[in-house]
Amino acid sequence: MESLVSELSSPLAVGQRAPQFTLADATGRQVSLGDYAGKNVVVYFYPKAATPGCTTEACDFRDNLNSLRAAGYEVLGISPDEGEALTSFTESESLNFPLLSDPDFAVASAYGSYGEKEFNGKKSSGTLRSTVVVDGDGLVSLAEYNVAAGGHVARLREELGI
Repeated sequence: MESLVSELSSPLAVGQRAPQFTLADATGRQVSLGDYAGKNVVVYFYPKAATPGCTTEACDFRDNLNSLRAAGYEVLGISPDEGEALTSFTESESLNFPLLSDPDFAVASAYGSYGEKEFNGKKSSGTLRSTVVVDGDGLVSLAEYNVAAGGHVARLREELGI
């Protein structure tokens, strides 16, 4: 299994076809990348709902969603959290975009967003904070890995020319 995870966790490259996925949102509704065909989608991966960095990043997307949408971008957040945690996080932070549950890290792995990380001197494996922008044709137009939560959306908007 380790070699499979390593293979699946290769970063995506600009121009590559984005892996398709279907995941449950906070309410259990199935959401697919294909639901957004013809649209630009910001797919961002975060390690754990309601933690300081993840809250900063989610609120940053929330606060910038209108300008992102006005420029033709939708936002999907993906973490290994289950529905109840996603519901609580969505409600407590008034999030206005779908959060999706990837408990087995399959989508994170396919997007190169799964790997080893270190926190407070302890190493573990899990979802790495990253963002992949998928264009209306389903191709990767931007891929950023190991991003910092603070200021990420401003940097992303600058790179997208928004």
